[in-house]
Amino acid sequence: MTDLDHSQLKDRLVVATVDFHSARIFATDAPAHSAPERVDASDPRGYYANVYHRAGNPDGTYEADSDAYWRELDHHLDSAAAIVLLGHGTGKANAAHHLIAWMTHHDSQTASKVLAILRADIDDLTDEQVLRLGQQAYGIAPARDHGDSRRGA
Repeated sequence: MTDLDHSQLKDRLVVATVDFHSARIFATDAPAHSAPERVDASDPRGYYANVYHRAGNPDGTYEADSDAYWRELDHHLDSAAAIVLLGHGTGKANAAHHLIAWMTHHDSQTASKVLAILRADIDDLTDEQVLRLGQQAYGIAPARDHGDSRRGA
């Protein structure tokens, strides 16, 4: 389900992409080209393979999300100093909004560490782009390379 040692995030500024199936988590001081930590939601009933299903859901409303997935994400993020969440979609389709609602109800201390929820097309963002968006959100973006060795000029 996960390959994340949440102690690596202790007292660090964190950015996480969140959708309903998985999350990528970065410490913003991670070196360039470092791999993100991942948390994957378990899918014991095989629902993720189906985009649309009517069984047990004839009116098409959103079903309750996996409490275990939100709990695991919360557990890994609780040691961070501050959190920026990236999600895509709007309203009920934005998993980052679901996560913050779950944390507000179940763990208000971790929820209070969330500084921003940014909307982005997280499926198309590379790991490097996610890391840079997080750094920009915290105001610690690295110096730009102008192509002629004038870093930060």
